[in-house]
Amino acid sequence: MKAAHLKQGEDAESAACAFLKKQGLKLVATNFHSRFGEIDIIMLDKNTLVFVEVRFRRNSHFGGGLESITAAKQLKLRKTAELYLQQNSRYKNARFDVVSMSKNTQTAADSLYTFNWIENAF
Repeated sequence: MKAAHLKQGEDAESAACAFLKKQGLKLVATNFHSRFGEIDIIMLDKNTLVFVEVRFRRNSHFGGGLESITAAKQLKLRKTAELYLQQNSRYKNARFDVVSMSKNTQTAADSLYTFNWIENAF
């Protein structure tokens, strides 16, 4: 049985992926691992490859999702993305997006989550 925080992370990534698909992006890969780290979601936005970091926060007491991506984390994401691009040379344009999520507190909401999609985050 998976730990609750791992299940919550998987659920958040699935919801973020569905959200981005509704925005017109196409799924390329999920959970791409390298020795440098992991990229949560890789999508295609027209002819641009989009590396997506998903950040779920139960509350904003310690800052939002974007603020939690340190310079060290950005470096790991860049190195992992470079490796992906070396292995998949057909992609010429790329960017890094962040989907920051929180639980939706509105009772009549259509979605379990509130999304804040930051394109070209870094």
